[in-house]
Amino acid sequence: MAIKIIAATGCPTGIAHTFMAQEALEQAAKRHGVQIKVETHGQVGIENALTEKDIAEADGVIVAADKDVQAERFAGKKVIDVSVSKAIKDPDVLIEQIISGNVPVYRKGKGAAQKSEAKQEVVTGSGSSIGHTIYKHLMNGVSHMLPFVVAGGVLTAVSFLFGIYSYDPKSPQYNEFAAILKTIGGMGMNLMVPVLCAYIAESVAKRPGLVIGFIAGMIAFTNGTGFLGGIIGGFLAGYIMLGLQWAFSRLPKMFDGLKAIFLYPVIGLFIVGLLMWVLSSPMEAINKSLMSFLSGFEHSNPILLGIIIGCMSAFDMGGPVNKAAYVTGTMLLGQGNFYFMAGVSAACITPPLITGFAALFNRKYFDKSERNAAYVNFILGSTHITEGAIPFAAKNPLVVIPILMVGSSISAVLTYLFKVQVPAPHGGFLVLPVVTHPFLWVVAILCGSLVGGFLFGLSRRVSAKKNGTIEEDTEMSADIFGGEVKNA
Repeated sequence: MAIKIIAATGCPTGIAHTFMAQEALEQAAKRHGVQIKVETHGQVGIENALTEKDIAEADGVIVAADKDVQAERFAGKKVIDVSVSKAIKDPDVLIEQIISGNVPVYRKGKGAAQKSEAKQEVVTGSGSSIGHTIYKHLMNGVSHMLPFVVAGGVLTAVSFLFGIYSYDPKSPQYNEFAAILKTIGGMGMNLMVPVLCAYIAESVAKRPGLVIGFIAGMIAFTNGTGFLGGIIGGFLAGYIMLGLQWAFSRLPKMFDGLKAIFLYPVIGLFIVGLLMWVLSSPMEAINKSLMSFLSGFEHSNPILLGIIIGCMSAFDMGGPVNKAAYVTGTMLLGQGNFYFMAGVSAACITPPLITGFAALFNRKYFDKSERNAAYVNFILGSTHITEGAIPFAAKNPLVVIPILMVGSSISAVLTYLFKVQVPAPHGGFLVLPVVTHPFLWVVAILCGSLVGGFLFGLSRRVSAKKNGTIEEDTEMSADIFGGEVKNA
């Protein structure tokens, strides 16, 4: 009987990593002759959803996600829980581990009977399971928050096309339509912190956490604690609700309805609300200090800031380090700081373009499959999808990743020196109409991309001469790009 594997993939933005992991797992399963069904949690929602029958018949489960994918469904199954990038880089390892059967059973306490069982065990790809779990909770909040920031930021930016003060009735620039756009966009941006907070709490404690998380987020927004308050409030709400669920678990089953509609929301809000109110003053002070610190870098040392942002963005291309820079830039948009995000966006756009230029100008050092993937990266990079560079970096990370970091740093540094402002956290060149100094921004990105492309191409030429071949690392396309390889 053929082994049946199910999987769930999801990345914070739900755009690229999610589907790259799906493709990698499906190809690895095909190579090992096993069946697999992969459920994706993208920005448009859940696709190829796993049914109860799928879960019941599965011999093993792979959860490759940096956000909540409802893993509690897999209680009692053998589960590997890893980051989404792990599935992209090492899909064969995960498939082989499921085939071997050397995978612990995932247990998620749902009732009194299960609460007495052994502690939940999951296999993590690397690092501590606690750290990965916290990261997943945070990224679940970011994933749900992102559309609000994109929509609100773009509409607000469009309103400025009518004039910087076109929203102000007292200004000669006043335009009623622009004022409406700014109001609508502002409402979207104002929901950023409450949504972030709510879905962090929802990831931790499911639906009971969602309600308290929203209100904790509103307290954070109202009291000026910003994204820091949203993050702290989300985890606070989530874990306090878990505590209440444990405390009320001994109540008779007849009280289940009362718990859900009365005890959890009322007591949870009372506790979390008071704590958030007490913590608001110190969190507001920390938030203002952080904003001041970053603003100081922008004005006093944009070169150093650009190097830091460039290296972070290109280091793992969608992983935790990249997301630290990206989330900070996104949060700062809500504070009215559009400069920081400009550098982050430039640094994220650059890596795929580097691979495209390298293949374009050094065709004979890239096989056909690589060239095709590199040319597609012109489109991916232009729309702010950094992940297209991952297959190239995965093949030779010690050489390629530093090159990508250099290129991204150049793009970010020039962006800050040109004082470009980008009011949207995603979209790449699609948001050029609302970017200040759009031509200079494109120039900055092209400079970093061309320098990186030259260095990447040079590294391929050096490697080809060293190995005595024209096409270097010919097995790359079969393992990563899914194409045929022909030696020169």
